[in-house]
Amino acid sequence: MTLPPQPLSPLDGRYRASVGQLGDHLSEAGLNRARVHVEVEWLIAQTDRGAFGAEALTADQKEALRAVVTDFGQPAIDELAGLEATTRHDVKAVEYWVRARLSELGLDPIAELTHFACTSEDINNLSYAVTVKAAVAEVWLPALDAVVDALSTWATDARDVPMLAHTHGQPATPTTVGKEFAVFVHRLQRLRAQVAGTEYLGKFSGATGTFSAHVVADPSADWPEISRSFVEDALGLSWNPLTTQIESHDWQAELYSRIAHVNRVLHNLATDIWSYISMGYFTQIPQAGATGSSTMPHKINPIKFENAEANLELSCALLDSLAATLVTSRQQRDLTDSSAQRNIGVALGHSVLALDNLRRGLGEIAVGTAALEADLDGNWEVLGEAIQTVIRAEVVAGRSSIADPYAMLKELTRGKRVSQADLVAFVEGLDIGADAKARLVALTPATYTGLASDLVGRLS
Repeated sequence: MTLPPQPLSPLDGRYRASVGQLGDHLSEAGLNRARVHVEVEWLIAQTDRGAFGAEALTADQKEALRAVVTDFGQPAIDELAGLEATTRHDVKAVEYWVRARLSELGLDPIAELTHFACTSEDINNLSYAVTVKAAVAEVWLPALDAVVDALSTWATDARDVPMLAHTHGQPATPTTVGKEFAVFVHRLQRLRAQVAGTEYLGKFSGATGTFSAHVVADPSADWPEISRSFVEDALGLSWNPLTTQIESHDWQAELYSRIAHVNRVLHNLATDIWSYISMGYFTQIPQAGATGSSTMPHKINPIKFENAEANLELSCALLDSLAATLVTSRQQRDLTDSSAQRNIGVALGHSVLALDNLRRGLGEIAVGTAALEADLDGNWEVLGEAIQTVIRAEVVAGRSSIADPYAMLKELTRGKRVSQADLVAFVEGLDIGADAKARLVALTPATYTGLASDLVGRLS
């Protein structure tokens, strides 16, 4: 039995509610709307400068022309699909569609300025820059910000909650839950600034980047300046003056590498929280009606973090491929980038889906107080670092003559479980000053967190 048409990608099916906003920018329809936007703005730019004697459009005519972009919807999508079925060329279909709108608006006299002196890539590279810029600013960055905000709340609320650290998977100098969240906040804030600072480049210089057709049509015009003004002033991008037929895509490689870096930090976050849940350092808050296992009713599985892991890996695989592929084009042009760029939305979609799962997952966990306290109380040997460091300070200050305090504590604690009573008795017998001895006797794993709480306050 054949099913009715179904979405092939889970991003367009199961997970559409989480990532659907990206489709407004990075779908085929979103790309075509951007192409129309570029064609319309190029028409307006040419009439504004009176190209070849064309009369400047009135304010009403410009508004009506720009409305074909803002009103772009299903009828336009369907009409363009029909045109492309005939032209077998997506950008040519857009040109014909824009010409039809000009005719409807009584603007036939400027019809030949549609797509004037443009190669398809002049339209495409600007359209991708416009759509990717909007998708990052309006969808991906807000999704990242929601996760960073949740992490910041955790950092602040749990800044004083002591936690046994684990380096190399072994008990280590205690920290606080909040400080560990703050580490991720700090990392992500720095990377966010890099993504937000991306320079979106655009070219608009003809078939091989030489303005050849432009110069033949009007040798007196300053075509590089016209191009720069159009790219920067009309479209809000950064002008790339030296290209082949295509914009070289270096900005895309930079952006996708940065987003992949963010993904990998988030992957680190997801695996850490998963591990802490398995250790009982976090408990999962039961969600009404939810099932953890089809056969084991007691289970609450950390599926939000597992889902995030998988989608971050998929996103990175695609982003890495895009960053590697797009920077290479044979001689002045080949079409490998055309197929590759159609997957930008998929790459960002898996990242956005992961961010959504992380945000929700962070709202469904709580501090596992019992496990945290038990591990701290069961690992008094972690105070060996504190004791040997204090002894060394006392030796330098002339209040102790102990030789090789590190070796002394290594003998006492390495590979052993040491009780509070054992450590107190050991400290009491040390040849150190009374104040130092009192500090060490009073110390516990739960209070041996240094400036962890204060460090949270360094977050911007």
